[in-house]
Amino acid sequence: MNALLKLSQLIDSITEFVGKSIIWVVLVVTLISCGNALMRYAINYSSNAFLEIQWYLFAVIFLFGAGYTLKKNEHVRIDLIAGKFSKRGQAMIDIFGIICFLMPMAIAIMWMSWPIFLLALKTNEHSANAGGLLLWPARLMVPIGFFLLVMQGFSELIKKIGFLQGLCPDPTDKPNTLTPEEELALAIKAQKGEL
Repeated sequence: MNALLKLSQLIDSITEFVGKSIIWVVLVVTLISCGNALMRYAINYSSNAFLEIQWYLFAVIFLFGAGYTLKKNEHVRIDLIAGKFSKRGQAMIDIFGIICFLMPMAIAIMWMSWPIFLLALKTNEHSANAGGLLLWPARLMVPIGFFLLVMQGFSELIKKIGFLQGLCPDPTDKPNTLTPEEELALAIKAQKGEL
């Protein structure tokens, strides 16, 4: 189990790197969107390529960020039932969910999207829009994104089992740090002299 926990740490570090890199993709999408709008209204020029690259990069943010969201335990969940259980009970529910729902779904999508990517690559598929981009890079994002999610799902499974065996802390515990919103509120109060 200790070897698996080390593997989990490696997967977590890869996921952390990918997740933090996505922040820069958000900036690039914002700049492209702003530039496209300025060009459209200032010099009356627009291109479908600008719109499609925004779509591609949004797909990168969403697909590549799914594993990071899972690692940070920030995905949407409604704990009507699980919230009433102990931490051990919640870990068992999470293990069941990872094995029976997350992994089969993510592996199936990853597996089924690979031939679609290969076909797009082989045929050099382009967008049907005038001035559009190649489609195979967008098709490649799906299997890569779900591969990253499968890896992180496996890491979470290892950590949950490790927690149940008493070998690691509860992976769902969040550090007692302030959120960016709370930090901003404290800074505003400090400026006003309220602290």
